[in-house]
Amino acid sequence: MNIYVGNLPWRTTDDDLRDMFEAYGQVASASVIRDRETDRSRGFGFVEMPDNDEAQSAIAGLNETDMGGRPLVVNEARPRQERRSGGGGGGGGGFRGGSRGGFGGNRDRY
Repeated sequence: MNIYVGNLPWRTTDDDLRDMFEAYGQVASASVIRDRETDRSRGFGFVEMPDNDEAQSAIAGLNETDMGGRPLVVNEARPRQERRSGGGGGGGGGFRGGSRGGFGGNRDRY
């Protein structure tokens, strides 16, 4: 079972997360999610536990417990939602008519 762990203290490591959940059973993986650009923790992570009973026990035992002065949020992870492909911006005419790089003629502002 994949488990979401939120409201983690910023200094939490993958090993800290693994150690916390191993008290409840076997842990296949544990990772704190980090910002791609700064490599700082984003304050949440995921733990994969192969045994559902152990995973449910960990969720019940760790949800709302204190870690570094913060109450953890621990629950079964929901599947990732599909993100729309492509980006915003660009498109037709802009506010000055014509297509000028998708910025309506105000390229200097961007």
